[in-house]
Amino acid sequence: MPTPPPLQGILETAVYVDDLDKAHAFYAGVVGLERMLETDRLYAYDTGPGETLLVFARGQTIEDTVTDGGVIPGHHSEGPGHFAFRIAADQLDPWRAHLAASGVALRSEVTWPAGGTSLYVDDPDGNVVEFAAPPLWANFMG
Repeated sequence: MPTPPPLQGILETAVYVDDLDKAHAFYAGVVGLERMLETDRLYAYDTGPGETLLVFARGQTIEDTVTDGGVIPGHHSEGPGHFAFRIAADQLDPWRAHLAASGVALRSEVTWPAGGTSLYVDDPDGNVVEFAAPPLWANFMG
């Protein structure tokens, strides 16, 4: 099999929600993300240089979407999704305190074999949101 061209990373991560306004209260109000785009079917949030969290209204993206530039293939998800935010190791305690002060229950906390720690919470639609501190993966050690 031929060698593929190089990737530069993941540009977009997507979750699906039933209520965009409740999701916005969580992702902007609790997590502190800046909303870059608001439509009736999705909100897009800046999660760092060249990284975007797409929050789609469940059921609004099942069909292909025709744009002036081409066709966006339909997509959807049933049930809760999962993704992780990178945080610095010295920010675990501040995030624990902030989540508690915001009324967001800590669902789980995991200490990984490499020594890193992940905090898990649910967004308003049950998507599992992870706040991960290094070291964790071989490419996320510090």
